[in-house]
Amino acid sequence: MPESIYSSSTPDMDCSSVRFVHSINEAGRLLPSASRWNSIAIDYNVLPRSSIAYDSLPSVYSKSVEFNLVVRDKTHLKRFVYISVFLVLAIVALVVLLHFLPHKHGHHGSSKNLTHAINQALTFFEAQKSGYLPKNSSVSFRGDSGLQDGNSSGHNLVGGFYDSGNNIKFSFPTAYTITLLSWTVIEYHQKYADIGELEHVKDIIKWGSDYLLKLFIPPIKSTSSSTTILYSQVGSTSNDAFNDVNCWQRPEDMSYLRPVSICNSTASDLAGEIVAALSAASLVFREDTGYSGELIKGAEKLFELATAVDPRMQGTYTTSDACGGQARQFYNSSGFEDELVWAGTWLFFATGNTTYLRNATEKFASAETEEMPAEKWIFYWNNKITANAVLLTRLRFFLDPGYPYAAALQPSTTRTDLLMCSYLSNYIFNNTPGGLILLRPDHGKPLQFAATASFLSKLYSDYLDLLRQSGGSCGGYNYTLEMLQSFSMSQVNYILGDNPMKVSYVVGFGDSYPIHVHHRSASIPWDGHQYSCEDGDKWLHSEDPNPNTLLGAMVGGPDQNDKFLDDRKKPWFTEPSISSNAGLVAALIALHDPPCESSNSNCVGSGIDKMGIFTNIHSFPSPP
Repeated sequence: MPESIYSSSTPDMDCSSVRFVHSINEAGRLLPSASRWNSIAIDYNVLPRSSIAYDSLPSVYSKSVEFNLVVRDKTHLKRFVYISVFLVLAIVALVVLLHFLPHKHGHHGSSKNLTHAINQALTFFEAQKSGYLPKNSSVSFRGDSGLQDGNSSGHNLVGGFYDSGNNIKFSFPTAYTITLLSWTVIEYHQKYADIGELEHVKDIIKWGSDYLLKLFIPPIKSTSSSTTILYSQVGSTSNDAFNDVNCWQRPEDMSYLRPVSICNSTASDLAGEIVAALSAASLVFREDTGYSGELIKGAEKLFELATAVDPRMQGTYTTSDACGGQARQFYNSSGFEDELVWAGTWLFFATGNTTYLRNATEKFASAETEEMPAEKWIFYWNNKITANAVLLTRLRFFLDPGYPYAAALQPSTTRTDLLMCSYLSNYIFNNTPGGLILLRPDHGKPLQFAATASFLSKLYSDYLDLLRQSGGSCGGYNYTLEMLQSFSMSQVNYILGDNPMKVSYVVGFGDSYPIHVHHRSASIPWDGHQYSCEDGDKWLHSEDPNPNTLLGAMVGGPDQNDKFLDDRKKPWFTEPSISSNAGLVAALIALHDPPCESSNSNCVGSGIDKMGIFTNIHSFPSPP
């Protein structure tokens, strides 16, 4: 063994200079050489007295350590002790402080300006408004429109939102949009407030909830009518000479007939989604007790009518030609159980009535069996069971309702863990070469699915963070909060421009974005002239960029190979919709992590309101 394993020296200096030569003697002791201080000599007996090979040494953690301390100067010893004690106390204080501070994860941040993206994504809804527009509208190329809507049925259906690039108002995706936007406000209202968008998003929700209140007419006991009326659509796709699909005309210029599609309470999915939307919106406006009460009253009445129907008569709204025949090619509903579970869950949160919770948990399993295999683990306008599992898991985590509710909620937690694993595992879903998850590779328009996956994964990581959990597991697979948040951010970054095309799929965001969006209002000049359906064709087929920027619109997105065509005549690439943008807003606000400066004790570092969703839940009745 060499005499010295490490040596360092400095030139001779004053008494503050130190020179050490560390040697190991035959006894295995590390001895400091003399220095000008020469005040403390420490004889470390840290190595076993053995001649066996180093890699065969016993673990140092199972052995005691001997050392001999020779004090040559008590003044320096006291200084050494004081400094050592101070350092130990400082380290302890730092550890305690870090333990009690809210968890902040460094990778939450993004190189993208998410505040700007949220503002733009919300602005898109301003461009989709129908009816009498507010004077302070931020969209300069829109005016009042659809002012005769509902006249053909004798019922006022003015208002609401145009669904996408056409001029139809579909009730089913509108209700889903309001439910999802309301959910984001319930969870992240402090974030919205921090960036000055809370009143903006609430205005959008109210625009929608006001319209939803118009969509159903309960039976009137004083008359012979015993039928509930639900309006599923305003506008037409029929084979008339001109309609909302074959006529390329901005809504302000519409002169053709706009018929109304009518359902009854057997349209269980449509009724359920409207109930969910009104219930969730009532929590957004809970401080306005009058309006919130109106929303709850409507939701409870419609839920009562929808669930009172003979189960053999319950069904989807698109089953009936009169109710949803024309919507079938756009928003075909594959089942209704998930909407009734969704409705019961949100009604429970809105009212605290455990009858609704019991209804939701008892029907959860049957809703799962109704789920289409191709839609497993997907959250969008046609499938709510995935998001419902996350909601019920939230209830189990933070309110702990106890027996028998906890047992009923356990399957939701299991499903939610499996959901998170499905996002992170390449065994279930594939990604494009550029990293976009393909949740429905056979469907097209993949961004809508990626956006809600981003939202749910970040939201669930926030739940786990509140519980001070580092992650979760499903089967033998473990995942961490960092994995969930990294996945969530990767999908949003892809949408905002980190993709092989180097294109932001949100109009107006970044330097490169679609300029031929499939959208009537955006593609026709706002120049004071009225254009007929025939005039509109030249704008549809024009190679020029849209004259109006549809700010914040998320288009359909690329194909499975990350290829995107900016072509107005290819809506599967370039058409936006309100339901897709709701998912985008949800993902953006979940990932936006400004400082939480609220005095509300429920507001933590992640900006989530831990207990606000439970405001109206006061107790759980004892089990029989």
